Amino acid sequence: MPTVAFHTLGCKVNHYETEAIWQLFKEAGYDRGEFESTADVYVINTCTVTNTGDKKSRQVIRRAVRKNPDGVICVTGCYAQTSPAEIMAIPGVDIVVGTQDRKNLLGYISQFREERQPINGVGNIMKARVYEELDVPAFTDRTRASLKIQEGCNNFCTFCIIPWARGLMRSRDPKEVIAQAQQLVDSGYKEIVLTGIHTGGYGEDMKDYNFAMLLRELDEKVKGLKRIRISSIEASQITDEVISVLNSSDKIVRHLHIPIQSASNTVLKRMRRKYTMEFFAERLERLKEALPGLAVTSDVIVGFPGETEEEFMETYNFIKKHRFSELHVFPYSKRTGTPAARMEDQVDEEMKNNRVHRLIQLSDQLAKEYASDYEGQVLEVIPEELFKDAQGQGLYEGYSDNYLKVVFPATEDMVGKIVRVKLTKAGYPYSEGQFLRVLDEEPVRIPLTS
Repeated sequence: MPTVAFHTLGCKVNHYETEAIWQLFKEAGYDRGEFESTADVYVINTCTVTNTGDKKSRQVIRRAVRKNPDGVICVTGCYAQTSPAEIMAIPGVDIVVGTQDRKNLLGYISQFREERQPINGVGNIMKARVYEELDVPAFTDRTRASLKIQEGCNNFCTFCIIPWARGLMRSRDPKEVIAQAQQLVDSGYKEIVLTGIHTGGYGEDMKDYNFAMLLRELDEKVKGLKRIRISSIEASQITDEVISVLNSSDKIVRHLHIPIQSASNTVLKRMRRKYTMEFFAERLERLKEALPGLAVTSDVIVGFPGETEEEFMETYNFIKKHRFSELHVFPYSKRTGTPAARMEDQVDEEMKNNRVHRLIQLSDQLAKEYASDYEGQVLEVIPEELFKDAQGQGLYEGYSDNYLKVVFPATEDMVGKIVRVKLTKAGYPYSEGQFLRVLDEEPVRIPLTS
């Protein structure tokens, strides 16, 4: 049996698409091998979100070439889409496909084996108008399933290369989304994470359909689905209709990831982000009314060109005031080809690092405060895997619906099920809990001893 090995760089969407590409190989009779061992075909799914992403992608490609010089080296993903010539110039690369037409990979492999000529299968992504269906019936991770619902982005923020790597906004057919969701639930998944390049923008390219309608249909039509998680949604996409669905649904979890990037209106303007802080604050208030106890996580870019101490403090104070529950903090890094990389007033590295540390400290403090609100409460958690740092045996880790990481005594057969856990000790990066019972099963009656 021929073997294929994968290496994925970058975001959750890339990981989802690697699983989809693996399905194509599996159907063609391939075995999946480890990337560090010898395989017949290597597929490197690249990232280009920063210059470092490009560099890491090149390193991994070279590593594959060294592993098996006779293997077929295929490169796909965002870096392949934006810079195919750079990748084709790496000795040993055989096939380059971008972020579209991945279904052609196996055909290209056969063609390459016959002709022994490198193949550049990258097309013009800006012309793509239709969502490319790539099916993922099951995942290597058995506790939560990602469901990709859209592709591309129309925003063109000044720091971001992604529209050039992924093309413009394209939504997946709602019927396909519902069918795929049902298939995932039927394979045993209790939680589905809706994902995409600009997830909350779903439906912006459709006439009579939108994201709120998709959420409502998933909630009503998918039998046996317990949890719907939205991987990321922009403030501008949180419409009143979306809030109303969140309010009425018992499946959409109390956790939203809303990228803020900066909480200073002047910085947001330079970033070409399409909202003001006043608007963002108003949406947060409305959301917290609809979903009491909502956890809001976010992404922040620190040290964007021209960011003053005052602008940074606007961000810091806004996040503190609105009690975000956790942040992903990134120092601004120049991405060649974006307007921000050419801006004057680049912030020096030392200043960036200083601000990153201050925000991470704030994030840790807010995460602890958020968790402490739930000490003594009963939460529903899906155990994912054995807790790595455990000295003793039998401790598992998993996430509650409001995205608290909880460590508690469990057994292997509980993995992927929803269990009730009482939070005994709140903390960060994880809280400790006491197992009560598996939700889908009858409660165990323990006889009272006199």
